[in-house]
Amino acid sequence: MAPTPSTVSLPRPIAPPLDDEAPEPVVPLGRIAIPAIGIDRPMFEGIRLPTFDLGPGHWPGTAMPGQIGNMVLGGHRTSSFADFADMDLLAPGDEVIVTTNDGASFTYVVETTEITDPNAQRVVQQTEERTGTLFACHPKGSVRQRIVVHLALRA
Repeated sequence: MAPTPSTVSLPRPIAPPLDDEAPEPVVPLGRIAIPAIGIDRPMFEGIRLPTFDLGPGHWPGTAMPGQIGNMVLGGHRTSSFADFADMDLLAPGDEVIVTTNDGASFTYVVETTEITDPNAQRVVQQTEERTGTLFACHPKGSVRQRIVVHLALRA
């Protein structure tokens, strides 16, 4: 019998880093493509700024692509490759395609976008469904807030 969401323990996100500038091990996870805004970039494990300098980063302890829970990915809007520069242009129904190193591909669909406080921990809250969250600083060039895009895994 396949596990159902109520019988699966949810992932446990790590706490936000105390030092955003501290280096992290470079751990490639795969690629992220967002056709609506012209993104096709490598994706890494980690949420510190040196990781975001390489490409979007996966928040450790959140769901991995395709798994039950909330897969959380962050990235830069203005520095380095500015992978998430145009996140504000995403609309409901736009696709976010995540491909893992082993070649598995998962298509998420944009549901909603919101602006939050930079310390809003609900962004990493895990779900009993297969969901995803993209986040970056907002507005462009400022760390005052975060832009957050909520995703659902396409069945």
